[in-house]
Amino acid sequence: MKSNIHPDYHMIKIQMTDGTTFETRSTWGKEGDLMQLEIDPLAHPAWTGGKGQMLDAGGQVARFNKRFGGISLSGKK
Repeated sequence: MKSNIHPDYHMIKIQMTDGTTFETRSTWGKEGDLMQLEIDPLAHPAWTGGKGQMLDAGGQVARFNKRFGGISLSGKK
């Protein structure tokens, strides 16, 4: 195995949006740095298992195909 190819793995502090902090190991920042979260893991669906809602992607794809579906890169129609 090659030496000196892995990033530095050290202790940092995580500060939640409610002000609570905890320590964990990470490759982010430097030893002792403070990472402040911008989303609330106590209420965010990614942590609470909430149901996500998919936007109208099918409608956007259909609109794109309707608008640009006849265009070809080969120059032939």
